Amino acid sequence: MNGTIGNTKQDERGLLPFTVIIAATKGDPDAMKIVSQQYQSYIAYLSMQKIRDDSGNSYWGIDEDLRERLQAKLMRAVLTFKVE
Repeated sequence: MNGTIGNTKQDERGLLPFTVIIAATKGDPDAMKIVSQQYQSYIAYLSMQKIRDDSGNSYWGIDEDLRERLQAKLMRAVLTFKVE
């Protein structure tokens, strides 16, 4: 993270450190990776769809297209986030 982010450990509430958020808004790829990992399970949860295979069996699985779109939307939101 280019030495700009000190302690990247999350606090007991599960929040990201402010320094990570600032670095991610400036486009730091390591900080963006940390933010992405923070929301990885939530994005997977939102991407769950009932999927039907060729045999007609249905099961729950992750819609990879939807997961990738949500991931991209998160990255756009982080990059456009304004810190005052």
